[in-house]
Amino acid sequence: MLFPGTAVRVVNLDDTYYGFQGQVQRVSDGKVAVLFEGGNWDKLVTFNASELETIDTSRRGK
Repeated sequence: MLFPGTAVRVVNLDDTYYGFQGQVQRVSDGKVAVLFEGGNWDKLVTFNASELETIDTSRRGK
């Protein structure tokens, strides 16, 4: 389940944003709005939930 604030990665090989990592901003009707921040640019892009995977951002061993 994806919630706002969750870190995600795009896993759809056919998508321009494949491999990009971002943060979930909104979830509605199976669509997920993800915010990508890249230095001097920000972009909000909508994906199907099946095109995303969560990223484990917890630190282990430190």
